Amino acid sequence: MCRHLAYLGPEEPLGRLLVEPPHGLYRQSWAPRRQRYGTVNADGFGVGWYAEGDPVPARYRRAGPIWADLSFADLARVVRSGAVLAAVRDATVAGADGEAAAAPFAAGPWLFSHNGAVKGWPGSLAPLVPGLPAEDLLSLEARNDSAFVWALVLARLRGGDDEGQALADTVVEVAAAAPGSRLNLLLTNGESITATAWGDTLWYLARPGGGTVVASEPYDDDPHWQEVPDRTLLAASRTDVLLTPLKEPSEALAPEPSKEPST
Repeated sequence: MCRHLAYLGPEEPLGRLLVEPPHGLYRQSWAPRRQRYGTVNADGFGVGWYAEGDPVPARYRRAGPIWADLSFADLARVVRSGAVLAAVRDATVAGADGEAAAAPFAAGPWLFSHNGAVKGWPGSLAPLVPGLPAEDLLSLEARNDSAFVWALVLARLRGGDDEGQALADTVVEVAAAAPGSRLNLLLTNGESITATAWGDTLWYLARPGGGTVVASEPYDDDPHWQEVPDRTLLAASRTDVLLTPLKEPSEALAPEPSKEPST
């Protein structure tokens, strides 16, 4: 379900990242090469980007397929940015909320996308509702699994967690409540990229000309693309990528063993 991409590096036109590559996100909307679930990502798309000197990103989202939007083709040709997050959508529930359900979701300096699906949605995550602030629930952009997962992440970010901790804890919490969920999450604040590989493909590329790309699948055949192992947290800057294994819910939620007093 869905394909997404984030980029940090020298300023580039959006089209050079999303449209021009032979297997870029634009083409992945109808012909992804490594998508395991679903075949066409035509239920909406979105792109968010940062302008120099402004920490709050701009967004352009639509409910229809990216290839049908002539305005986006024009925008992608001229808008430049050094920090981008974009996604094309294959809806878990067809027709759910249209444009509002298309990633990236946004709040403050953050852009967020979810590639995957929550098993048993919405009932499976009902037990997590009491843990969310009422204002976050009432301000959900859409009534879909991705928007709810974003609310869980955002509550942790606003509570002071760093990006990696917020994603890792959210994945474990959702996976425990809804086993079998696919939870590839992608987050940027314009200065870093954080992502999880949990049930679907994730790759990254350190570009020879500078910059880092993190994506559901490679947008070309550059041999420098590296696949991220499943159950992994990725943290990237413009120059470095760090991979950390994620714990299974049974491990992460297990109580610490008690320590017997020494004699």
